[in-house]
Amino acid sequence: MTFDKIDRLSLQAAYTNEDFSPVSEQEQSSLSKLTENTSYWKDALRRLKQNKIAIVAFVVILLFILFAFVGPALSPYTYDQQIRGDENMTPNMKHPFGTDQLGRDLLVRVMIGSRISLVIGVGSALIVLVIGSLYGAVSGLLGGIADNIMMRIVEIIYSVPDILVIILLQIVIKEPLVKAFNSGSILSGLQTLGPGIVAIFIVYGMLYWVGMARIVRGQVLQVKQMEFVNAATALGAGKRRLILKHLLPNCIGTLIVTTMLQIPSAIFTESFLSFLGLGVSAPLASLGSLSAEALNGIQSYPHRLLFPAIAISVIILAFNLFGDGLRDALDPKLKK
Repeated sequence: MTFDKIDRLSLQAAYTNEDFSPVSEQEQSSLSKLTENTSYWKDALRRLKQNKIAIVAFVVILLFILFAFVGPALSPYTYDQQIRGDENMTPNMKHPFGTDQLGRDLLVRVMIGSRISLVIGVGSALIVLVIGSLYGAVSGLLGGIADNIMMRIVEIIYSVPDILVIILLQIVIKEPLVKAFNSGSILSGLQTLGPGIVAIFIVYGMLYWVGMARIVRGQVLQVKQMEFVNAATALGAGKRRLILKHLLPNCIGTLIVTTMLQIPSAIFTESFLSFLGLGVSAPLASLGSLSAEALNGIQSYPHRLLFPAIAISVIILAFNLFGDGLRDALDPKLKK
């Protein structure tokens, strides 16, 4: 008798039929409690809740949204209302943020400026998300010569100075846009914003998506090698279905984090251009234009610069901190 037969006989003697009987309901319930299943999003939410800094940043973002969109409706003043006799007032009960040289309430103007910054930030980030994710997914899925050509185009666009393009584009499209605004067309609703803001959106659609495209391409190159993508291809799934149903959904964590971090970048760009006078058109207020107006009387009325500067800093900091928290929560490589 060989040693293998002896081992098999000893193993058979060590187990009985009861060892192979079905598990009872009580044992099943206790086992399910020990190994409770959790989804990717539940686990990410749990990790995000543990990040106190990210939660505080999220609360600050919500407060600024209420401040920007609900606050003006509760204010007794409008952003362009000039109150005679209230010019150059320091902060008081009637005007908590004071007034400017024209007697306009600075609190409601900071609210409107925060609204403009949030709308520009979120709108530009969505443009970057749509264009960049689709372009990067197509490039990564095709591969080969097509991928090389598409990435060379990205590198060329990446080298273009964006601020210069915004300035030149605003000069070129300013007159046509003004005519379109005054013609009563569908663009007349954008007349309040002015051609500067329209130019910012156009440039974001033309230039700023390249960073998103490069990130998505890298993710797609990894995901498309997995078994479920090969299985979908074998079952006859087309490239469109692969991108929309398989590749992009598996890059959703990266897409969310990159989009969230794009918002403060867009807010800073808009504030910088409005500070230079290339953003919103007067009398509409922007945090950047309010800071530029405050420079004329900074020694006598420093509060005019203080409030919009604090608003810009807090908004950008909150979005950056919350974006970092999302990155830590959604990145499975950081799981403990």
